[in-house]
Amino acid sequence: MPDTPPDQQPPAGLKLDSTLSKGLVILEALAAAPGGLGVTELSRDLSLTKSTVFRLLQTLCAMGFARSTQDRRYEATLKTWQVGRRVVDNLNLRDLAADAMQMLSRESLETVYLGVPEGFSVIYIDKIDSQQPIRSWNPVGGAAPIQCVGTGKAILSVNYSQYRNALASRLTAYTDRSITSLAKLDADLQLAQKNGFAFDRGEFREGVIGFGAPICLPQGQAVAALGISMPEVNLRDGDLARLGKIVRQAADTVCARLASR
Repeated sequence: MPDTPPDQQPPAGLKLDSTLSKGLVILEALAAAPGGLGVTELSRDLSLTKSTVFRLLQTLCAMGFARSTQDRRYEATLKTWQVGRRVVDNLNLRDLAADAMQMLSRESLETVYLGVPEGFSVIYIDKIDSQQPIRSWNPVGGAAPIQCVGTGKAILSVNYSQYRNALASRLTAYTDRSITSLAKLDADLQLAQKNGFAFDRGEFREGVIGFGAPICLPQGQAVAALGISMPEVNLRDGDLARLGKIVRQAADTVCARLASR
């Protein structure tokens, strides 16, 4: 089996349940493979016998966490996502992010969003309305393609390996600024990783730009993002760096609160 990351290794003296750990490793592999995986692939990649892989796949299927496809491959089901969403809901992100959102609202005077990933979309679970006469607007519960807006791209900048291959067929042009090639998306997200925030140049709605920074668990996975959305006409000289900096600082504050729970 592959090495466990240092920050996920069990405490000294704790003996792992072998069957459970192997089943979870298989489930993680399926969740990261958009096209599904076969028994042979899983056996080779995870250094497990085919009989063990097959037996554990049958258990995962019986419990609803995986399903077999017509071409004898296996893929994770949405039950895995549902469990993850319950965990995210229990994090109480709205309360944890409330002060950071208020800071962003004061400093930017623009619309502030808290978004979480749902499939290939980002869903807005909280917002503070803009104080500007010309403003952007999206309701709580509204959605946007994850690769097109600041909050979604911020999440992608951390979790990109889980999404990249599957996004290849989803790079739709919503505006003339939408990113429609993986090579350009790769470059854009590399810049977001370097800067600590993502920037939407009007890639989902004409004339509406946005900034986003990821909210991460201590293990490193992005579970949400804070963002600022605004009409491009409101952008002033120096705002690109200034707004990117404050959204990154706000998200870092929420990350620290998550780590201290």
